[in-house]
Parts: sequence; structure tokens; C-alpha cells
Amino acid sequence: MASKPVRNKSKPKFRKGHSASGKKLSRSVAIKVNPSETVVILDFGSQYTQLIARRVREHKVFSVILPYHSALETIQSYKPGALIMTGGPANVYDAKAPLPDPRIFDLGIPVLGICYGLQVIGHLLKGGAVEKSERREYGHAKIQIARGQDLFRNFPAETDCWMSHGDKLSKVPDGFEILAHTSSAPIAAVGHRAKRVYGVQFHPEVVHTPLGKEIFRNFLFEISGFRGTWTPQSFIENTVREIREVVGNGRVVLGMSGGVDSSTAAVLIHKAIGDRQTCIFVNNGLLRLGEAERVLETFRDRLKLNLHYVNAEALFLKALKGVTDPEKKRKIIGRLFIKVFEKEARKIGKVAYLAQGTLYPDVIESVSVHGGPTSTIKSHHNVGGLPKKMKLKLLEPFRMLFKDEVREIGRELGVPVEFIRRQPFPGPGLAVRILGAVDKKRLELLRKADWVVIDEIKKAGWYEKLWQSFAVLLPVRSVGVMGDERTYDYATAIRAVHSNDGMTADWAKLPPEVLGRISNRIINEVRGINRVCYDISSKPPSTIEWE
Repeated sequence: MASKPVRNKSKPKFRKGHSASGKKLSRSVAIKVNPSETVVILDFGSQYTQLIARRVREHKVFSVILPYHSALETIQSYKPGALIMTGGPANVYDAKAPLPDPRIFDLGIPVLGICYGLQVIGHLLKGGAVEKSERREYGHAKIQIARGQDLFRNFPAETDCWMSHGDKLSKVPDGFEILAHTSSAPIAAVGHRAKRVYGVQFHPEVVHTPLGKEIFRNFLFEISGFRGTWTPQSFIENTVREIREVVGNGRVVLGMSGGVDSSTAAVLIHKAIGDRQTCIFVNNGLLRLGEAERVLETFRDRLKLNLHYVNAEALFLKALKGVTDPEKKRKIIGRLFIKVFEKEARKIGKVAYLAQGTLYPDVIESVSVHGGPTSTIKSHHNVGGLPKKMKLKLLEPFRMLFKDEVREIGRELGVPVEFIRRQPFPGPGLAVRILGAVDKKRLELLRKADWVVIDEIKKAGWYEKLWQSFAVLLPVRSVGVMGDERTYDYATAIRAVHSNDGMTADWAKLPPEVLGRISNRIINEVRGINRVCYDISSKPPSTIEWE
């Protein structure tokens, strides 16, 4: 049993256009991935499920996440070359334990069980047994390798791993052998060479297991026989073909923000259908300092994209007046975006599709889209915030991709480097970086403070080392002294994190002198802020954005 994440006990909700299995319904149009090699990942509610998907894709093998209760026919429809079972918070011996169709072990494909997935193997296969551990294992552990083959090919006799379990495999299923152990877990890894079924009690997907990538590499290539054909070029060729087939002679509008996702999506869709795509850039009044001018100069004037500009600042600020709940903010912004898009689309002519740069993490954090027991963290404006009734069909070519995969595709497509390297910016913009109500005064304060943060981090050579760096305006005011006079102004927090995909993040250890320059400039240049704090929390347990 893995450590329990925060649970959402309500029935999983799915965005209209998706069923519990994640299949597209009438409002959304399906862009098929069609990889030649696929790993199906059965989700049992682990907080690390998406990390497993990333680790597989890092080896150029496509992965798809399905709920643990998926029908055997659904699993087979993906033509998987291997299957991975994740960890989870449950106990396999409970009456209502989440368990898969046991026939997955008869598919004749390699299986890897991780943590709870190992216990599923022990519980379902003959001869195995799982029971509660006398001593739980959480955190760092030393693992001793019994045999340097299979999963542990070319491994040292001892290595580090990351544990998070309270149950243990007490009896090995028939035909299995013990491959590794720790001081408190006599059975830390097992394998059945003939059936190619393996299980590990620890978590190879997290960075705290240093040789975790090698375990995935051995499972994918040595055991499963994959070749690693999932590349940016293969994705581009397939997706361009799919877009042409789906859109036909129709027209597409795309929400242009100037970020990595929308920029790359615009270039990809243009490659598929040319000028039948119209990019719409909405200034919602929640953008960074000078952002509207930069987007127009780059995409409309320099790159000559078919770009329509809409200044809707007054509309958005009016709708957000007095709203403090972050979920309400996101949903208001999402609905207004669609309203504006549909209005502009009618001016263009007959348009059937709205293209978005929605990413896999957006979907994962918004809804339990795969029907598994994972909990909802927050809704993204372009996922959970969309209205139930929307005239335009959604075209989301990056819906199954992570941010770093989109960057690679952008490079392959020739998207300008300055946009490929841009740090992620939330769809709801500065609205979710102002804690509390949003108004023009607070927006101006945050814009100026945020510009100082980015400017100093770029000057210090840290911008491309970080996943994100930005300022947050706090809903508190504090006493200060400036020029021998008392001030009572706002406080701002600085957030800077390292991450590979946004699913986990560590706070960045910025040099004190850089933080000092940022603080000094904000307090001196931004009238209305007299205190600067630095956020040193990681994800989890915190999220990267404050709202």
C-alpha cells in the first residue's frame, strides 16, 4: 500500500466530450496517436502514475493511462506490447480493493507491477500472498540485488530506492523468484522469466530511485523487445495526417497566447491546413507586462500568421470583480474565452473547430479523465472550465503530450527558439497569481513585480535553468518604513522551481544576491509593495501555482 494522497471521495467527474474511459464523445474530435509501440498503464490511484508515463516516453515508447477496471477488450484495443500496474493507496486484501481483470496475465505480454501493482500480482496469481507489514517503509532504502539480470541487468549488488508502502508480499506466486530485498522487505522484487511478469515494491519512477530509468529501460527493451520509435517526427507526420482527415475542408480557430503550447499548435495546424486556420489572440487584461505588444509584433507582423486581436480586458475584469475563489476564477475565465472565441469565429465565417494547446498534465490535474481513482487537484480553464454547451468542436493535438514533448516538437517544426524556451504561463493568467479579488490596481502591481523577477533571473543566467519563475501578489498588507515614513502596503512572494514536466517540482536555490536584487528593485520600483518573500515549498505537497 502506498502513502495516501488527498482523496476526492465524490464520483469522478468528466468533461463533456469524454467518458469515464477517456474516450472522446460528440463535442471533441479525436486525434489518434497511432504509435507503433504502446505500453498500457493501469492506474490504481498512485500520485506517481503520470511519472510512470513520462519515464516510458523518455525511452521513446508511447504510453497511455487507463483505469484499473478497464475491460480486457479496451486494453487489447490499444495493441499494447507491455503493461504496467501502478501503485495506489488501497489494500489488495480488502473486500472492495481495486483489482484488474485477472486475464491481463493471459495476454502473453510483459507485465510490470509497481508497489501496489506488485501486490496485485501476489494477490491474484496462485501461490502468492499479501499481508500488512510489521514495519512500514517510507522514503529512502538500500536494496540488495539477488541476481543482476532481467530488470536489474548490469546493476550493482546494492543500490538506492524509494519506498512508500505499508503492506508486503509475504509469499511469492508459483514460478516466481525473488530478485531483490531490503533490510525490512525480504521480497522487494520478483520475476517470472517465462511469463515475463515482474514486480517491484519500490518506486522506480521517482528521482529518488537513481537507477529507476535503467529499470524501465531493461523492462522496455530487454524484456519487452521495444525498439523506441516514438519520436517528435513520427508524432508530427501522424498528427498532420489526422488533422487533415478530421478537419477536411473546414476552418479552425486557435487561441493564441504566445506561449510554447499555442505557438507550437499554431505551426503544426498551419502545416496541416494552411490559411484555413485563424489565430485569435484575446487580451483578457490578465497578461504579463508588454505581452500583448510582443505577441502581435512576433506572430502577426514578423511571422505573418493570420492573427486577429481582441481587447476584452474590460469584459474579463467586470466578470471577475469581487471573485476570490480560485476555481470560480478559472471557470469564469474559461467560459468567457469560449464566448469571445465564438463571437470572433462568427465574424470570420463558417468555423467548426476550436484548437487548443491542452496538455496531458492539464487534463490529469483537472479531472480523473481516465476513470481511475486519482483525485482532482485543480481545474484548468481550457479543460474543467469549459461550458457544457459549446458550438465549436475541440481540436487538441497535444492532449496526450507533456510540456517537454511539445518543446521537442516545436524545435522539429522550426518554432522560434525564444518561444520554445519560454517558461509555462497559466491559462487564467495573472488572475491565479493574485490571491483574492482581481482588479486593475492589483494587476498593475503584480505585472511590475513579475517583470522585475523575470528580468533579474534572465540577467543572472537562471531563466532557462528553471521550469517557472514568477511573482505572486499576496492578500495581506504589512507595515514598512520608507524615507522615514510609515507605509502599509502589499507583500509579494517569489516562486522559482525546477521540474521536468510540471507534475513534480523542487524549489530553486537561487543565489542570495539574485534574490536580494529582486527584492530591492521591487520595493524601490513598484509603489504599493513593501515586502518580498521567497516560496521554498515543493510539489507535492504544494502546487507550483498558488491557486
